[in-house]
Amino acid sequence: MSNDQIIIEGEGGGGGGEGSSSRSKTTILIAPSDDHHHHHQLPPVPPQLSRYESQKRRDWNTFGQYLKNQRPPVPLSQCNYNHVLEFLRYLDQFGKTKVHLHGCPFFGQPEPPGPCTCPLRQAWGSLDALIGRLRAAYEENGGLPENNPFASGAIRVYLREVRDFQAKARGICYKKKKKKRKMQNKPTSSNAHEPTTTTFQFQSS
Repeated sequence: MSNDQIIIEGEGGGGGGEGSSSRSKTTILIAPSDDHHHHHQLPPVPPQLSRYESQKRRDWNTFGQYLKNQRPPVPLSQCNYNHVLEFLRYLDQFGKTKVHLHGCPFFGQPEPPGPCTCPLRQAWGSLDALIGRLRAAYEENGGLPENNPFASGAIRVYLREVRDFQAKARGICYKKKKKKRKMQNKPTSSNAHEPTTTTFQFQSS
């Protein structure tokens, strides 16, 4: 930063004789103080979170608030897979996916011709992605992997049941194919079937 300058003009005397005058200029340099420099220093800007990290933080805060709202409140250290299952069922009331029930004339139809009174639910894909984010957030916030309630086998069974029922109720088929494996030192023929990666075709309403 450059120094501040103050210029003072005034009348000079002597040598000019009577009736003559001269003006002189005096320049004063003022160095900036440490306080002045510190006052204009901006704080560092924190790095912007990615969309995934932002959503993961929101999900974690939402789950923590859900535990606090229980009667009595549930400490995170005492959370188990039963609390996670109850949380997933609680989220169904905010779902936007129409899931036809048995007995509904539109059961199994991917494009029903009219409305019905079947409930709205959270889509299986949304719940599966949510559990993945919460599983990572649990360990990032100090939880032990062996105690992670989001990685419980009961959660995987629940998600698989939701996926299968929603696929049948909405008439949506998904194909599970074998994962592609690398073949080493084995000749391939033109008649051999090429393995493909696992894909899911799942539509949301």
